[in-house]
Amino acid sequence: MDAFRLDGRVAAITGGARGIGYATASLFTAAGARVVLLDLDEAAAREAAARLGAAASALRLDVSSEDDVTRAFDAVVASHGSIDVLVNNAGMALRRPTTELSLAEWQRVVDVNMTGVFLCARAAATHMLRAGGGAMVNTASIMGLSGGGLYPNISYQATKGAVVNMTRALAVEWAGRGVRVNAVAPTWVDTEFIGPLKADPALMERIRQMTPLGRLAHPNEVANAILFLASPASAMVTGHVLAVDGGFLAQ
Repeated sequence: MDAFRLDGRVAAITGGARGIGYATASLFTAAGARVVLLDLDEAAAREAAARLGAAASALRLDVSSEDDVTRAFDAVVASHGSIDVLVNNAGMALRRPTTELSLAEWQRVVDVNMTGVFLCARAAATHMLRAGGGAMVNTASIMGLSGGGLYPNISYQATKGAVVNMTRALAVEWAGRGVRVNAVAPTWVDTEFIGPLKADPALMERIRQMTPLGRLAHPNEVANAILFLASPASAMVTGHVLAVDGGFLAQ
């Protein structure tokens, strides 16, 4: 089981204040890592870090801002000496019909879900490549691998599809220099991110019916997959997109 340990490693987790990000941070600290929660909501990130104890700290980060990303990742290295693991988890969704989605709204989702992943991966890689290795795990989605169908969500589906192929491209680019890049593709996860959807019991029942395991995922179940991809247990795995979807994509 030592292969799943992260002792001595520094992990930066975007969107770390809540949901999948916080569950991952909690699991990483239990596995021996020092974690830095990077989140636009600095107060929530600091509260989350305080709950996790001395192994956790927090920084404000707007993943869509190049200057903010550079500053935050330089600060992580200055404080901790390295960035060994990046979990690119920050994201957003605007669920509405394509014909009602403005260009500004489309661009906002692109800036966070796609450009944010690029900026954070680039910033972390600058330090990882210099150090001779590291691991990145991107949070994609089953919506990056399917057309959905339950409700219109074009900006989310398009950007998560981009994350899938960005994961593959970066994995190939950096494999020879010791940096592994993988992704998880969760189904609907029982967090506040899908709060508006949970308010519709009929929609929740349709989601359960479309999922062979018949339920939503728990944040810890996604965090378990992220830990595997970030740890030495997956040393021969790169460029992979691991669905945590209860069988949704198998149909």
